[in-house]
Amino acid sequence: MTEIATQTGTPEALPAPKAGELGLTASAARRILKVAESEGNPALALRISVSGGGCSGFQYSFTLDADETADDVVITRDGARLLVDTVSLDYLRGSELDFVEDLSGAGFRVSSPPATSSCGCGNSFAV
Repeated sequence: MTEIATQTGTPEALPAPKAGELGLTASAARRILKVAESEGNPALALRISVSGGGCSGFQYSFTLDADETADDVVITRDGARLLVDTVSLDYLRGSELDFVEDLSGAGFRVSSPPATSSCGCGNSFAV
């Protein structure tokens, strides 16, 4: 396990994620903590992974996980934990995970500068 980022404070006070990091917004951190609390397990983290598939070639997957593996990178912010395996991190470098609530619904959204295209739903991308 490698911890690459610990972020605290207001969004305005934080620099944008650097190349090689996966950023976690304050909104995403709050939602991770809220979900862990509603599940009755404060040790839960959000795991993001990338796999082949989707309409653009690769797709994001989100799961809850209390266990870290040896090849996990842990990104923390305000007490929330985001887990990502090193293979998936290669596809996510320079991206930022946010939690967005708008007219089309609520959910985690990845802004991915390395992606060359993505589908309309935002769940798959191409590099």
